[in-house]
Amino acid sequence: MFVLGQTRWKVGVMAKKLVLVDADCGIDDAQAIMMALAAPAVRVLGITCCFGNAPVENVCRNTLRVLAVCDRTEVPVFCGAASSLIGEQSLACCHFGTDGLGDVPDESNPKALSAQVKTEHAVNAMIRIVSEHPGQVSLVALGPLTNLALAVRMDPTFPVKLKNLFIMGGNMEGKGNRTACAEFNFGMDPEAAHIVLKEFSCPTHIATWEFTCHHQLPWEFFEEWVNQDTAAAAFMKKITSQCTAFSKKEWAIKDELFGPGFVSYDSYAMAAAIDSSIMTENIQCAVHVELKGDLTRGMMVLDPANFCNKQHKTFVMKAFDMDKFTQLLVAALKQTTKKHEQHGSVAIS
Repeated sequence: MFVLGQTRWKVGVMAKKLVLVDADCGIDDAQAIMMALAAPAVRVLGITCCFGNAPVENVCRNTLRVLAVCDRTEVPVFCGAASSLIGEQSLACCHFGTDGLGDVPDESNPKALSAQVKTEHAVNAMIRIVSEHPGQVSLVALGPLTNLALAVRMDPTFPVKLKNLFIMGGNMEGKGNRTACAEFNFGMDPEAAHIVLKEFSCPTHIATWEFTCHHQLPWEFFEEWVNQDTAAAAFMKKITSQCTAFSKKEWAIKDELFGPGFVSYDSYAMAAAIDSSIMTENIQCAVHVELKGDLTRGMMVLDPANFCNKQHKTFVMKAFDMDKFTQLLVAALKQTTKKHEQHGSVAIS
C-alpha cells in the first residue's frame, strides 16, 4: 500500500516566493494551482488564463471554481488569449473532458463566476504585476504560451523583469501527444512557444511531457490521494471520476510509451517553482521550437552542441526528487475549506 504522509520530506521554512500563474485550467492545472495555494512559502499574485484545455471563458470559470474550493477567491483571475497568435484552427481537446474539468455536474453559477473575472486583460495584468515586483516574480506557465509571447511583444523588457520562468510543455525525446512530434501546449501555439524560448532571457526551466511521464506515480497513490477527508480532495475525486485520463487504463499514447501510472503534468513545473531543490538533474542547453516541418511543427528541439549559436541556455528537467514532489501533492489536497471544517471533517495527518 502507498501510505500518504510517509515520505521523508516535509515543507520547511523558505523565503516567501511571489508566483504568477498562466494556465489553461484543466484538471492538471487545477492540481498545480492547488499545490501553489497550499504552499506556505508562496504568495500567488494572480492567475492569467489562456485557451487550451477549453475555450478561454471556460478556463476562467474553471480557475474560479478551483479558487472557491480552496477558499482563495481573493486571488485575481484575468482572461487572456482566446486563440493562437496566427489564429490557427485547433483540434478539439477532450483529454480532461470537453469543459476541462471532467464534465461533471457543476453547482456554481456560470454568470456569477464570469462576473468575478477582472476586466483588465491577462497580458496587461501580467506586465503590470511583474513590473510592480521587478526581479521577484516566478512565472509558471501551464498552458499554451500565447499570453507570454504577447507580453514580450507589448513590453520587450518583460522577460528581464522576471525572477525566473517555469514551463510545463515541449518534448525532449521527439515524442508527441498532440501530433507525432509535438506536445500539447507547444503544439497549440508553436509560434508563441518559439518566441518565448527565443526571447525570454530570464532563467527558464522546462518540464517536458516525456519528463513528467517518466516520473509518474502509482495508481494506488492516486486513489488514496483523492480519498483524503477534505473538500479539496472531494472536489478532485469528483472532477476525475468520469475522466479517462485518470482511469487506470488512462490515455493510450502515454500508456503505450511509458506504461500505466498517474501523471499530474502541470504540477511538476509548479513544484519546481515552489522548491528548486526538487530538480535533482537538468540538461542545460539551447532549445528551439520547429515551425516549418510537416511532421515536426511544434516540436521542441534540444541543441546541446549549440549549432544555432544561441546565447541563452534553458534548463530542461531530467530528474526529480519524488519524495518532495509527492509531499507537495499530498499538501495540495489537505486544504480544508471553512465550510468543510464547520462540518467536523479533519484532514489526514
